[in-house]
Amino acid sequence: MNVSQERTRSPWMEVEVFPAARRVAGDLEADVLVIGSGIAGLSCAHELLQRGRHVTVLDRGAIGSGMTARTTAHLSAISDDWYGEFISRRGEEMARLFHESHATAIDRIAHNVTAHGIDCHFRRLDGLLFAAGAGGEEKIAEELQAAERLGIPARRETGLPFEGCGDVAALRYPGQATFHLALYLKGLAAALAAEGVRFFAEAAVATVEEDEGGVTVKTLDHHTLRARMVVVATNSPINDFVAVHTKQAPYRTYAIALEIGAGALPDALYWDTLDPYHYVRLDKGEGDDLLIVGGEDHKSGEADDGAERFGLLEDWARAHVPEAGQVTHRWSGQVLEPVDYSAFIGLNPGNRNVYVATGDSGQGITHGVVAGLLIAELATAGAHRWQPLYEPSRKITRGLGEYVSENLTAAKSFAEYLARGEVASTREVKRGEGAILRDGVHLLAVARDEDGTLHKRSAACTHAGCVVHWNTTERCWDCPCHGSQFAPDGTVLNGPAVKPLPPAGG
Repeated sequence: MNVSQERTRSPWMEVEVFPAARRVAGDLEADVLVIGSGIAGLSCAHELLQRGRHVTVLDRGAIGSGMTARTTAHLSAISDDWYGEFISRRGEEMARLFHESHATAIDRIAHNVTAHGIDCHFRRLDGLLFAAGAGGEEKIAEELQAAERLGIPARRETGLPFEGCGDVAALRYPGQATFHLALYLKGLAAALAAEGVRFFAEAAVATVEEDEGGVTVKTLDHHTLRARMVVVATNSPINDFVAVHTKQAPYRTYAIALEIGAGALPDALYWDTLDPYHYVRLDKGEGDDLLIVGGEDHKSGEADDGAERFGLLEDWARAHVPEAGQVTHRWSGQVLEPVDYSAFIGLNPGNRNVYVATGDSGQGITHGVVAGLLIAELATAGAHRWQPLYEPSRKITRGLGEYVSENLTAAKSFAEYLARGEVASTREVKRGEGAILRDGVHLLAVARDEDGTLHKRSAACTHAGCVVHWNTTERCWDCPCHGSQFAPDGTVLNGPAVKPLPPAGG
């Protein structure tokens, strides 16, 4: 099981990426083992294959059905944390490398689309950052100045093709792109399989341990896989306890898709200067388009009002694009926000043959492709010019206030062990609901299925012990500390946890 078992559905989840994947039936040996089959995992598999490595891909669910399928799939080289802020925190050279790496990632997708004949509606288009709210025009001016300092093409304009936005300040960035995410992953997986890459689905990993002879990976169903090299590309790393997790924080983000007539809105990427910001794109297929609108982010586990957030997104969409029709999809996903604005890609701290890709922020698709390019080069050549930007073991030297603030979540969570609980009895938990119940000195995560089946599990996340919170929208338990997610019966849906929530009293 993985996050595809959560309640909401994105348009990408309607496509089976690689249904021919097998289950692990016994112990295996591999040259390179990639754990995770989203955009980062498949990109790593592709780039390592191109460099002559023999690759095996493993996933806890179906191929391509994890958190990647819960994005909106923008392809942008423009930092969503603002280049002005990026320069302040990391310096101009790191900001230039960020733009270079994400622009290269878009180029790599374009190359793969052509090289493998992937029909995924890939197209180049412009990105438009536009002013919204107090300070919006100042932010536009700051970002134009930052673009000029970094040599990034950008042009200031006035006016947007949105209702009532004829005099809104905007920056136009050429050279961005978009595509149908699942069709791209499907085409890439087919190309990989044709070149000998092995795919195994429904294989949840329990441990990743390195020794002198390589890396041993054990699955929850007691199979052992030996590899010379392992890449952990699981959204939130399952192999590391604190080294990376303390430098990033999990956030829920929300998205909706609405019907809109073909050509009703100019094809571009749009995002505003609010925090959290709104982001908009079109999915173009046969007939009408889909207008995809995302935003309304919050820290994972710290809000349970998804229906209201979807409503706010729909209100925003109808106010700005009144031509939009009915809502066809609503979904949420998780992004991991690094406190210094770039992902963690490279050797896992303390390892020689275990690599990690995490910290996708709001740009997980291009970050995932960057991971493939960077990890493959590090594994075969030993170095890359982007390495300092993405180094997983890097120290946080600026933005320490945010670093401390994000890590207070764990302290707040452990304080919950002194709380009374949300309900006094399981009788208060209705069908389709979950709540925290105190049972003596223990806190229990109690959920009731739609058929009335009651589940009583420990409320302590099996990764670091934080108290999980019920997510009504997705009908799952979210850990606010590091991003683990669990089904109502305690089954792990998303790492870093690898073990299920134990039964009450277990």
